[in-house]
Amino acid sequence: MRDTRIALFVHLVWATWNREPLLVGEVERRVYRSFEATCAALDVEILALGGVADHIHLLVRLPATLAVAALVKRLKGASSHLVTHEITPDAVFKWQGGYAAFSAGLKQLPALTEYVRHQKQHHAAGTIYPIYEPSTPASESA
Repeated sequence: MRDTRIALFVHLVWATWNREPLLVGEVERRVYRSFEATCAALDVEILALGGVADHIHLLVRLPATLAVAALVKRLKGASSHLVTHEITPDAVFKWQGGYAAFSAGLKQLPALTEYVRHQKQHHAAGTIYPIYEPSTPASESA
């Protein structure tokens, strides 16, 4: 019998609805814990997690049995449910419908891990990589 070795690394990015600054304080902490719990339940290894008030970045190693779309659906659904039913039931919390997913190679992982983990610092210093950032909604770019 042959051993199977899978190394599928994916950098995921998505934003809050209308890029509202909703990921702050307790909401941010608990949403990140929700991502960690969901990934653990799906056998997804989180290599890095970071973001700012209006979007998140997640670098993961996927198991061979899980599609990217299925993972994102579970992450967004579980975290939205948590926020709207437990953390701030009187407030509106939604993710934008889409997301970005970028494959990553082994050689890219150290730099990409640093980038994802230090999102707040990169945004504050203006050292972001535009290709990895959510696009600005049409209402903000006009």
